[in-house]
Amino acid sequence: MVGIQVQENENIDRALKRFKKKYERSGVLKEYKKRTFYLKPSIEKRMERMKARRRAMKDSMRDR
Repeated sequence: MVGIQVQENENIDRALKRFKKKYERSGVLKEYKKRTFYLKPSIEKRMERMKARRRAMKDSMRDR
């Protein structure tokens, strides 16, 4: 569970900004999206291989 403590004279906008930053860094939304649907293990492995290929292509393009 993500939470923050608001100081006594702290601006609500600043507290909200701190909360959003902490929420994004914790990966809660990413985990939620990952668990909302089921991927067969074979498809998951295929997607990982595709991601690795894209990463390799990007790295090779960057090295040129």
